[in-house]
Amino acid sequence: MSDAENKMSGEANQGEDSYREAYEREHLKCADLAARIADLEARCEELNWKIDRIQKNPLWKASKPARKAVHWVIRQKDRLSNCGGPKGVLHKLDYKKREKKAMRQFGTESFPDQAQAAKERETVFPRMIKFSILVPLYNTPREFLTQMLDSVMNQTYTNWELCLADGSDGDHSYVGEVCLEYKKQAQEKKLGTIVYSKLPKNEGIAGNTNACLKLATGEYIGLFDHDDILHPSVLYEYAKAVNEQGADYLYCDETTFKSGDINKMLTMHFKPDYAPDNLRANNYICHFSVFARKLLDGNELFRSKFDGSQDHDMILRLTDNAKKIVHVPRLMYYWRSHSGSVASGIEAKPYAIEAAKGAVAEHLRKHGFSHFQIISTRAFETIFRIRYQIIGSPRISIIIANKDHVADLRRCVSSILEKSTYDNYEIIIVENNSRENETWEYYSELLGYPYLETAKKMTVCGRDGGILHGEKNGHTADTPQISVVTYSGEFNYSAVNNLGVSYAEGDYILLLNNDTEVITVNWMEELLMYAQRQDVGAVGAKLYYGDKTIQHAGVVIGLGAHRTAGHTHYKQHRQNLGYMGRLCYAQDVSAVTGACLLVKKSLYQEAGGLDEGFAVSLNDVDFCLKLRQKGLLNVFTPFAELFHYESVSRGLDDSGEKAARYDRESERFRQKWKEVLAKGDPYYNPNFSLDRSDFSLKVKDA
Repeated sequence: MSDAENKMSGEANQGEDSYREAYEREHLKCADLAARIADLEARCEELNWKIDRIQKNPLWKASKPARKAVHWVIRQKDRLSNCGGPKGVLHKLDYKKREKKAMRQFGTESFPDQAQAAKERETVFPRMIKFSILVPLYNTPREFLTQMLDSVMNQTYTNWELCLADGSDGDHSYVGEVCLEYKKQAQEKKLGTIVYSKLPKNEGIAGNTNACLKLATGEYIGLFDHDDILHPSVLYEYAKAVNEQGADYLYCDETTFKSGDINKMLTMHFKPDYAPDNLRANNYICHFSVFARKLLDGNELFRSKFDGSQDHDMILRLTDNAKKIVHVPRLMYYWRSHSGSVASGIEAKPYAIEAAKGAVAEHLRKHGFSHFQIISTRAFETIFRIRYQIIGSPRISIIIANKDHVADLRRCVSSILEKSTYDNYEIIIVENNSRENETWEYYSELLGYPYLETAKKMTVCGRDGGILHGEKNGHTADTPQISVVTYSGEFNYSAVNNLGVSYAEGDYILLLNNDTEVITVNWMEELLMYAQRQDVGAVGAKLYYGDKTIQHAGVVIGLGAHRTAGHTHYKQHRQNLGYMGRLCYAQDVSAVTGACLLVKKSLYQEAGGLDEGFAVSLNDVDFCLKLRQKGLLNVFTPFAELFHYESVSRGLDDSGEKAARYDRESERFRQKWKEVLAKGDPYYNPNFSLDRSDFSLKVKDA
């Protein structure tokens, strides 16, 4: 055999040995995981048996009143602990005070006066579409029924059709009598049309609503509960949105109310525009959903197998079909809270939890996802954490810009190496004008040879001093590749990171500040499960200051004194649930911070990397907006957590030249994204103040 053949044979054997070793490692991992799953399943079965035995015990049933009282006390304790201590409680009280002050502008004060109502009634749109409003009836209390009917009769847009399917029993015959009386009034006053049908039997929410649909003749279908109330202008605003924006699916903001008075509000929900990740995790759209009938495409409106969460299932299906989803950012739906309604608590309908999980699961399978998990969160049983399967094991290149501050860098790198469960990554440190000997010593420690001597021997071309690859912690199956590349120019965060990316070998780029520290061991997996999707651009983590208050939980454009961008839930405690549970589920946002940002390398390059015109600030927000321009979603996940000891290595931009530079970059940002800023952040809400980061409402002067 020739030398060449021997060499080829040796390389083949070496490759085969390497493959066999990798296979054995993965085989052992799978065996270990299978054993853990088996143990957990056995434990789960045992616990289920114990729970079943307890629930069948007469003493357990007899103790229900006492347990309810104890649970109420526990819930109040949890509410206080979620505030994060005395400061958090004071902040919550201040927030509630502002909210209460703002409430009055969203109740009857928001109704049109006579002149405005007349103007809306007289408006003639190019398309005077007919809205068919579906209301399934079942033993509706007389007061609730008349208030619901009045709210439709009082609509300023009069081309509507109210379709009533009544499944009430014989003891509630007045329901039909009241409906027929209102039908006569509508005919006499020519306000719209009421169509009433008495059903042979009650078929539940799904069945009764589908019966309503059979009565409908309108181009657009609206879903309305039998005990709720509509704002007088809601159909007018929807007709306007259809004509001006071509909307084929519409929804608005809403509130719960008590005691039959819409001014006595409990919880106001001001929603973002259409956000698919939010909708998968939480049916935030809910009321008042109106859609073009053609979106049904011959399918059922409500499906009985999802009773209890039939609206979430429907919204997921119809928004998938819609071409133009429009959120009307006005509070125009009043959801009555009373004993037995879902508005009063999920306890009223516990089966809704499993129905909601089933609806989301079917939606995810339709979109090609498999091997996912849907888990209730601490915020609410129907607010979900979704775990997606990670496809393959793509390599992640972690880019860390650094100038001295060895203690911070060491803490950052050590936390990555010691805590991360994902193992296919490399770390590229971009050295920028460090002066301390300790820095060179640490680089030498990471690389496994003297850094400074080797770096000086390399040819320096402009700002690029070349890259040094680690040996001691080199590229093996068990340890990541650690490298150092030198950027010798004046500090420019964008340029520093762009240089690091140019040396990256990974499929994904993870920008990471040197003043961060990993908390959750699967932080890379949590980011990657979103970044791998074809519809996602950048993915960001939840970051905390050292005192466990929030530094980053997503970025809102236009927020803050400079009206450029700001972080929401800023300085709130780690345990806080966030506005309407937003700190408990992954969601779409306009931007995420570059302190911890994961993106496909191909997208990073397509977007032109970080704009070097933003030397220090707003480069990450600018980058995320460029991704949005490409039609991609940016995602914030609260399940990847790190500490971020913000700006300890470079200082804050709050005085002197640093402040002046921030002002210049802010002005450049405002000019570059002028049109985007003018439209407002689609994932926020125009009713929120831009002066506060806690989702406080704008309060009109008295």
